[in-house]
Amino acid sequence: MRASAVHRALEAEVAVARQRLGAAPRVLDVGGGSGVWAVPLARLGCVVTVVEPSPNALAALYRRVADAGVEQLVNPVQGDADSLADAVPAASAELVLGHGLLEVVEDPAQAVRALANATAPGGAVSVLVANRYAAVLVRALAGRLVQARRALDDPHGRLGTADPVLRRFDTEGLVALLAASGLGVELVQGDGVVADLVPGGVLEAHPGAAEALAEFELSAAGRAPLRDIASRLHALARRPAISG
Repeated sequence: MRASAVHRALEAEVAVARQRLGAAPRVLDVGGGSGVWAVPLARLGCVVTVVEPSPNALAALYRRVADAGVEQLVNPVQGDADSLADAVPAASAELVLGHGLLEVVEDPAQAVRALANATAPGGAVSVLVANRYAAVLVRALAGRLVQARRALDDPHGRLGTADPVLRRFDTEGLVALLAASGLGVELVQGDGVVADLVPGGVLEAHPGAAEALAEFELSAAGRAPLRDIASRLHALARRPAISG
């Protein structure tokens, strides 16, 4: 997996789960699309189920899985967050991903409950969401101040009625949403703190700039307020283990 803060957090969670189980961790990727997250996790030895509503995305997933040689480790299932209980057994995965999911579902609280219910006791839920303040900042810097003000004032951080993103989150709102489903939030970090703001020409013109940017991103990901203006917010939350 490439060395972003999100990937490092997932690698660490997989390592802990493997040590605890003494076996390959089970991962559930809800809305996993073409396998951007599932295939690298399978390469780490995880057994991954991808639940995805789009037939086209599933077709691309099959191709990616075949190219990576991890067909035995990835199980594609057509479905969505609303029907997750019908697609996979409850409490069946040590790690459940909902990346790019909560921005587009009709009921994010219901979706988080579904993710939590699919997580084994002691397992973790990983969510990656669009950040309201990043949308504000990017548009303000581009001179699109009307859109920036809309994203700032709208209760869901939308740019207008035509915005395909149903909601954007801030750190406080994301933590509250996860906690409301009984999950204990252990990590909140930024993904793309400044990477989306640095022009490609700058990286090309200066040798070593891309590597320096990657190192900066890793260092800044967990530091407020830089974390809180990242393009995406990543949270890792745990389902309580069964006591006794």
